[in-house]
Amino acid sequence: MFDTLSDRLSATFKNLRGKGRLSEADIDATAREIRIALLEADVALPVVRAFIANVKERARGVEVSQALNPAQQVVKIVNEELVAILGGETRRLRFAKTAPTVIMLAGLQGAGKTTLAGKLGLWLKGQGHSPLLVACDLQRPNAVNQLSVVAERAGVAVYAPEPGNGVGDPVQVAKDSIEFAKAKVHDIVIVDTAGRLGIDQELMRQAADIRDAVSPDEILFVVDAMIGQDAVNTAEAFRDGVGFDGVVLSKLDGDARGGAALSIAHVTGKQIMFASNGEKLEDFDAFHPDRMASRILDMGDLLTLIEQAEKTFSQEEAAKMASKLQSSKGGKDFTLDDFLAQMEQVRKMGSISKLLGMLPGMGQIKDQINNIDERDIDRTAAIIKSMTPKERAEPTIINGSRRARIAKGSGVEVSAVKSLVERFFEARKMMSKMAQGGGMPGMPGMPGMGGGPGRQKKQVKQAKGKRKSGNPMKRKAEEQAAAARREQAAAQGGAFGLPAQDDKNFELPDEFKKFM
Repeated sequence: MFDTLSDRLSATFKNLRGKGRLSEADIDATAREIRIALLEADVALPVVRAFIANVKERARGVEVSQALNPAQQVVKIVNEELVAILGGETRRLRFAKTAPTVIMLAGLQGAGKTTLAGKLGLWLKGQGHSPLLVACDLQRPNAVNQLSVVAERAGVAVYAPEPGNGVGDPVQVAKDSIEFAKAKVHDIVIVDTAGRLGIDQELMRQAADIRDAVSPDEILFVVDAMIGQDAVNTAEAFRDGVGFDGVVLSKLDGDARGGAALSIAHVTGKQIMFASNGEKLEDFDAFHPDRMASRILDMGDLLTLIEQAEKTFSQEEAAKMASKLQSSKGGKDFTLDDFLAQMEQVRKMGSISKLLGMLPGMGQIKDQINNIDERDIDRTAAIIKSMTPKERAEPTIINGSRRARIAKGSGVEVSAVKSLVERFFEARKMMSKMAQGGGMPGMPGMPGMGGGPGRQKKQVKQAKGKRKSGNPMKRKAEEQAAAARREQAAAQGGAFGLPAQDDKNFELPDEFKKFM
């Protein structure tokens, strides 16, 4: 959604690199490019004006003028201002002192409230709660049935006493759901209300009546992130008519310009609390302004990636795999079965292109990431599953006839089987080397990335210094001359010809003090 904005901002910051200091013209040109990028992303004009004014004011201040790298300082300022307009800190749900906590969903028709009720229910269930979904959308055809299906898929309870399709009183259903939740010991009630195709008085009155009947602890306004500027107008109308406590963005994985996400928190004064970024029930999480700003500036989102990995990967399994790679056999205990298990765990984390998109700098190879064929993992799994247990444990026994049988069983070419086995050996060798502390091959001299201590020693041996004369008399004269030069330098001052400093009175320049 933010690809175009990210590309424009990256190009703008690229022009600043290499400049020792920024002039007024540089700051104005940068601010102009950022303004155009935000307007093209469909960010509301008042938000753009406030954002640009803050960036220009800070860019002209001391923090940039005295910085060692002004370009990086401007990027830092833009990042902080993006976090500010996205709502600042992450806003958490408020829970009632006495159960159940009531959460009411409101918004326009088609915003995705019913599906989002299931996503929120599944998310809360994962947090250790026992949510109840309540069907109060009794007007849209099959809305009650849809909520029941979504609740079943999420594995949460649903309260739907009325058939819907224009039959039943939504206010009474909402009121009765509280007593039902208390009786069945549900600590959270999620009320799915009806939406409309536009703002009208009937919608506002019904939403206000439900609000008065259940006194919700949180009213969440669900907004489609793809509707652009109209999202802000709709949010303001709901805020004035019914009131809401937080915003939930749905369809954040779309290809629209995404300005609503950057505008809505600033204009309404209500923070974005959750974001839905896919069709699956698991594609939902709390909204973190700092992480979203990092993604927009192509700095990645490693924290979310780590959280997803922690949910998916078993620590026990990870330790088991690491011990196999660190074994004295050089990682030969790591089999194709282990390789398949690792792939399936990565697959559970979600789309490979989404996972790669969370890494810093991946915006530069965005096209290659988008062209990744997700079915490659399925093909690889099919090849491994077509092997016998012995072949998976000892891939070295796979000869020509075995490759032909495996290829036939998995529906691929023989060359694909051969390529997979070769890549597995290379990957196992590299992972084993990294697990044993040798670092990645081919990159000596860097901590954690070196080619191992043996290779470093070899390089030290090959390094050549200044040659000494083979004549003993001449060598003695050279050594005396070098000693005389050192004495003269010590008498004149410190290193590099600078005046000698008293260690006790030595002070760093001002530019360096702020980094200490």
